[in-house]
Amino acid sequence: MSRTRVISLTSYQREELEACYRGGKNPTLSRRCHIILLKSHKRSSKEVAEIVGTNQLSVNQWLDRYEADGFEGLKTRPGRGRKALLNEKDDAQAVRKAVEQERQRLKHAKESLEQELGKQFSLKTLQRFLKNLSADGNASD
Repeated sequence: MSRTRVISLTSYQREELEACYRGGKNPTLSRRCHIILLKSHKRSSKEVAEIVGTNQLSVNQWLDRYEADGFEGLKTRPGRGRKALLNEKDDAQAVRKAVEQERQRLKHAKESLEQELGKQFSLKTLQRFLKNLSADGNASD
């Protein structure tokens, strides 16, 4: 039988993890906190993996990150996920121009933008981009 890896937590660390686990708004971070709390109760990685619905390797990797970086190590690092098709820095001016020319027909504006920018995207993507542009524009006023 292999040795169970245990982590010792200070009262502050335990309170921080429990607060995030019980009242956190981010379910991913909450689950990671739960993993650390279960490991601090001398549970094996296999038991913890079964409880939270993951595998032993993930449990041990989160334990390593917590030991290395503390609570910050449990947060998702930037740069994850799909990159935006349209970005404000490069495409905002072209999008505004196309939408001004085709105010009532966003579908036509989308088609001309796809040709001009050489990118394929959905109408929903364009709508979301415009919404974010207007929200950013209102914030700077």
